[in-house]
Amino acid sequence: MNPHARWLLRTENTTYAVRIAGEGRWAELDAWGPHGVETGPSPFEHPHRTHFLTRADAAPAEYIPYGLRPFTGADLVARRPGGERGMWWTFDTATLDGDHALRLDFVDEELGLRTALRYETVPGTDVILRWTELTCTGDERLMLERVDSAAVNIPVAGGARLTYLSGQWSQEFQRTQLELGRGRFEMASTQAVPGHAYAPWLAVQDAAEPDEGNTPTYGIALEWSGNWHMAADAEPGGAVRVRAGRVPHEGAIGLVPGATLSTPRLACAFSPEGLDGLSRVWHTYERGLDGERVDRPRKVLYNSWEATGFEVDAADQLELAAIAAEMGTELFVVDDGWFIGRHDETGGLGDWHPDPANFPDGFDDFIERVRATGMDFGLWVEPEAISPRSALYAEHPEWVYRIDGRPATLVRDQLLLDLGREDVQDFVIATFDRLLGGHAISYLKWDMNRPPTERGRPGAVPVEEQDLDAAHVAGYLRVLDHLRTHHPRVTVEGCAGGGGRIEHATLARTDVVWPSDNTAPLDRLAIQYGYLHAHAPHTMSSWVTDSPGIFDPRPRSLAFRFVTAMAGVLGIGADIRTWPGERRAEAGRWVSRYKEIRDVIHHGEVRLLNTPSDATCGVQYDEPGGARTVVTAWNTGHLDGAPLVPGRPARLRLRGLDRSAHYTDQDTGTRYSGAHLTHSGLPFAWTARYDAELVVLVRE
Repeated sequence: MNPHARWLLRTENTTYAVRIAGEGRWAELDAWGPHGVETGPSPFEHPHRTHFLTRADAAPAEYIPYGLRPFTGADLVARRPGGERGMWWTFDTATLDGDHALRLDFVDEELGLRTALRYETVPGTDVILRWTELTCTGDERLMLERVDSAAVNIPVAGGARLTYLSGQWSQEFQRTQLELGRGRFEMASTQAVPGHAYAPWLAVQDAAEPDEGNTPTYGIALEWSGNWHMAADAEPGGAVRVRAGRVPHEGAIGLVPGATLSTPRLACAFSPEGLDGLSRVWHTYERGLDGERVDRPRKVLYNSWEATGFEVDAADQLELAAIAAEMGTELFVVDDGWFIGRHDETGGLGDWHPDPANFPDGFDDFIERVRATGMDFGLWVEPEAISPRSALYAEHPEWVYRIDGRPATLVRDQLLLDLGREDVQDFVIATFDRLLGGHAISYLKWDMNRPPTERGRPGAVPVEEQDLDAAHVAGYLRVLDHLRTHHPRVTVEGCAGGGGRIEHATLARTDVVWPSDNTAPLDRLAIQYGYLHAHAPHTMSSWVTDSPGIFDPRPRSLAFRFVTAMAGVLGIGADIRTWPGERRAEAGRWVSRYKEIRDVIHHGEVRLLNTPSDATCGVQYDEPGGARTVVTAWNTGHLDGAPLVPGRPARLRLRGLDRSAHYTDQDTGTRYSGAHLTHSGLPFAWTARYDAELVVLVRE
């Protein structure tokens, strides 16, 4: 094979060029960007002179082991038990499938490891999937101390601007930026889920350019539901190298002779239109993850948790259902507290049987009375959790994560089941089959409210042969796949104490996710603004509640709360029994309006207009084909004093419209040109009571 061979992968609008370099010792990125970017000298070209480093340390390597790359960050660290770390592989073969799939094989015969770098484009998108397959070809077990999925090289001239999503419980998905001139930035989670502190997602731009407009923008997202890390290194010579992968709980993964390990997939995306354009690339990709289910209408739900908490009583629930149905909701979900032993946080988890005391006429009778209102019925579950006081724990104490001789740490008064065990998976599957097969349940909210602490599995294979984090992920995905296969009509919502487990593996197997437990209006707006940078609106469940702000307590109107929730998948979670008739009627009008435009919200092209830090911000949704444009707009700042002083309406400039076309506001009849809307903007005369709006523009 020619050591200078180059291969091209093409997406809808981009080209990714890879070549072999280093005398056949590694693969390098040659070019990545819009079609045609491959014609001309590579932006990574350098004179190959290095001082106090190896050539491999300075190379834009696609994937390289410790040994070849000893100093600046390797993607793979392998050794024999008791042996020295390091690999010195050579290029073996390349397999190209047109311009949409590539496999590059490298071999270290001395160590006994074959490594395949895998590439695959996703039809209809500008996303390339990358992962790595490692096969033990020797006669001795290998230990993999680091096994990243891939590395991504990005040319920058003025340092890198990194955009990432940070936060904490109840404040997830905060869009955060930093400039990295030199050094390393790293994010990670060892909580068995992606976590609330960081999302496994990153966008990279040249810091010399603005973050919006026609700025080339690169993004990566790791498809993994467990421990993970992502590191960005600003390297000598004007480049940033980002690597990402899973983090084994045990510190290393054992690979026995003949076995093959596949890493999680790393989705790599490019847009020439800034962060806003990159978000649309991710939205298109995530609609594809959902398959045909993306076309199912996401029903307006009512969830009773904030109204009743653990005090689930059939009469109270039916009262709520009757009111919710009058407001136009289509789905009624009973949250925590419906099963035996669940009177507070200290009991019941694991004993997934309806409590007869809560449903004196029977659970099926209760469900049928809910369905008689015209709504579907759904349930909350937390299948990975177990209460120490439960019957399940008394019968199977060995099913929880534990370390012999060490105390168990309770979080939220519960322990965590080892979902990596096949018998635990079988129990969860049997529980779901019994509930969904025996009752008219069409919606399931899967929650997880604690990470593992004493993460062990006594009595099994030796610790050095375990891979508990990967086993838990595999069990979790097996159960979700079972729900899709055996209960395809059931809508599944993913949740982990809010937005603690949201990534592409989960999104490919659920219909919606819960970005945060915080439903306060201004707090939620900031959460959703960050969320929509990485994820599509048809996945974003959002409720209207009466919750006060945690981080921004300024009061906002019911309209503000509805327009915020309507920016994704609308739900209501307040105690609507306390709402007066006028408030219920207003809610009903908002629900009705939402049903008219939710297909545009869920399938349209999204443009984020300003930020929640600006006095006026919004989200623009353009219907496929351009017939309708929906704008959700909010006043988040001070008023301008009008009409008592000569203030002017706030303006929100739209983007991407046909400047020569005309658009009519469906409610007011006001006619605008596309040029006016993109240049002058859509006017909003905010007042103390008028702080949000939904505008539907119809193209003439």
